Formats: sequence, structure tokens, C-alpha cells
Amino acid sequence: MKVWKLVSGILCMVFFAIVVLQSCAVGVVNSIDENTADTSAAGGILLAVLMLAGGIVSVVTRKGGRGGSIATLVIFLIAALMGFANKGTYGDLVIWAGWCAICAVMSLVGVVVSGKKTKSNDPSNEPSTDEAA
Repeated sequence: MKVWKLVSGILCMVFFAIVVLQSCAVGVVNSIDENTADTSAAGGILLAVLMLAGGIVSVVTRKGGRGGSIATLVIFLIAALMGFANKGTYGDLVIWAGWCAICAVMSLVGVVVSGKKTKSNDPSNEPSTDEAA
């Protein structure tokens, strides 16, 4: 999971720049077309910010326990839901929301895996050896 967190975090930081540029371009096109009802440009920028935050948290907490995986799960889940909900003239937003959903699923796997490791390493689960008896 450490490698996945590092690679996905770096990719999210790179994708942040692409999504922001695309969102700004969609915002300009919406302004030229006087399309005030479309919110996909703002949704794309918010998704990009959440993707950047999730990527940073993923890289920083790659060696940690469950807390980092839970944080990235929540951040990427919110980003994915926001991306799917704000799809409009910005068709690529679904692709970026899909990437965030993949990252959320992998974070969920990280939560489950780290939970199993914690249970197997917990000394209270081991049978006690009573030397006094």
C-alpha cells in the first residue's frame, strides 16, 4: 500500500494542474457563451483542490496507520461525488471523478488492510502465558 499511496499521491498532484487548467478553460468558454447555469467549471476547480489535498495526505501518511487512509478515503470520496454531480459542459470531469473514486476505493482497501494488521499485531489477542501458576 505504501507504493500505491506514493504513486497515486504524486499523480494527483500532477493531475491537479491539468484539472485546474481545464476548469479555467471551461469557465472562459461558459463566460463567452454566457452560460451562467453551468457549474462544471467551479466543480472542476473544487475537485482539483480536493484531489491535491488527497494527494498530499496520501504521500504524507503512506507509512502511517488507519488514520491517513481514512482521511484520504473521505477526501477522495467527496471529490468523486462532487465531480459526478457537477458534470456539465466539462465532460472530462467524469474522468477525474472516476480517478478520485479509484483512489477512494484503494484508500478503503488500505483501511481494511491496516485494520487486519493492527488486529494481528495486538498483544491482547495473543494467549497469555502465566508464569506464576
